[in-house]
Amino acid sequence: MTRILVLLVGLAIIGFILWWFFGKHQVATATAEVSDDKQIVDVEVSGGYSPEVVTLKKGVPATLNFTRKDASSCLDRVVFSDFGINKELPQNEQQSIKIDTTKSGEFQWACGMDMFHGKLIIK
Repeated sequence: MTRILVLLVGLAIIGFILWWFFGKHQVATATAEVSDDKQIVDVEVSGGYSPEVVTLKKGVPATLNFTRKDASSCLDRVVFSDFGINKELPQNEQQSIKIDTTKSGEFQWACGMDMFHGKLIIK
């Protein structure tokens, strides 16, 4: 009986790990509204990025406002390697990052340790 119980618990843990790492999870998205010929999106940094996917309109000046609420040192920087941006995110302070929207495409951003990611879509 003990062996069966251990087997069932082990299978449940394996199932949870597979779901956690490989399952599809709901992702917060945002599409920037164009106002006064500019677009601004607020991104909260708390255990990841919310929204994780941001869509911007090509050719309209854009700013992403990151506010880090997480004390983790992993999330204390944001890196947009395609744009050459590597900015510090002070805790509980808004950090504005201007994005070049002259080229359309999908671009990734990540924390300083490359553990948490986001996606920027310009179209």
